[in-house]
Amino acid sequence: MLIELRDVEKTVPSGSGRLWILRQTCLEIERGDFVTIMGPSGAGKSTLLGIVGMLDHDWEGEFRFLEHDVHRMKPKARVSLNREHIGFVFQQYHLLDDLTVYENLDIPLSYRNVPKRERQSLVADALDRFGIVAKKDLYPHQLSGGQQQLVGVARALVAKPALILADEPTGNLHSEQATEIMELFRELNRRGTTILQVSHSETNASYGNRIVRLFDGWLKDE
Repeated sequence: MLIELRDVEKTVPSGSGRLWILRQTCLEIERGDFVTIMGPSGAGKSTLLGIVGMLDHDWEGEFRFLEHDVHRMKPKARVSLNREHIGFVFQQYHLLDDLTVYENLDIPLSYRNVPKRERQSLVADALDRFGIVAKKDLYPHQLSGGQQQLVGVARALVAKPALILADEPTGNLHSEQATEIMELFRELNRRGTTILQVSHSETNASYGNRIVRLFDGWLKDE
């Protein structure tokens, strides 16, 4: 089992009380799954993704990831586990504007203390794999939206993570670019990468093998 959530709950302050974002959330994801979280805006989809990605530490319940009891770990240890095993793809790309494409790909490897020579090899492989060698010295503002998202996917995968988390990964792309990204996800999944994506798109969901739906913080596994 890669991910196991048991009765995970999340609230935030609201007036004189608390607002429920997630309620008694239970979810299991096996290695090699391709799961889509769907639901209306405000249902808690991105919050759930943030918890699984160990970006959000303010929640209750049990969470196991690769046999680690995340709910018992300190935030610093969670961040270390995240960097070691998880890659993120965001709708807004989140590339660093003052770094080149090459440098953006190098960043996650530097976080993991990968030796420089090995980093150079891994970045070169990623540039070649994603067909962006010619873009390596360009800055994000010099790329189209589709190219930026391709770099975002390459950055998420450069360290060969066990899990890819994608939050509306095609939301800012036209249909041809969106299809390219989703076909890429499907191929990565076929090669063994586990993917958990948030999407409003039934088309995007069709690339995976499973859908879970969130309504007002309650999760229903289909």
